[in-house]
Amino acid sequence: MTQPLWYALVGAGLFCIGLLGLLLQRHLLRRVLALNLMGGGVFLIFVALARRAGALPDPVPHAMVLTGLVVSVSATALALVLIDRVQRQHGQPELPEDEA
Repeated sequence: MTQPLWYALVGAGLFCIGLLGLLLQRHLLRRVLALNLMGGGVFLIFVALARRAGALPDPVPHAMVLTGLVVSVSATALALVLIDRVQRQHGQPELPEDEA
C-alpha cells in the first residue's frame, strides 16, 4: 500500500466518522465538530491524491485546501455564534423539536 493511498483511506475514515457523528448527535456543538472532522477528511484526501506523473505534487489541490481551511474557519465561527443564539433563546444548545 502506497503512502498517498494510506492517507486517502485515513481521510475517508475521518469523513465517515464525522458523518456518523453528524447523524447521531443532537448537541449542536458536537455537530459543528463533526462537520469540521468531515472537512478535515476531505482536505486529507485532496492532499493525498494531489500528485502528477513527475516528482512534484500538483499545486492546485493544495491551493484549494488552503482556501477551504479559511472558509472552514469562517463557517465554524458563524456556526458558533448561531449556537450561542440558539442557547440564549431556548436555554439549551439543541434545536427544539418540530411540532406537528
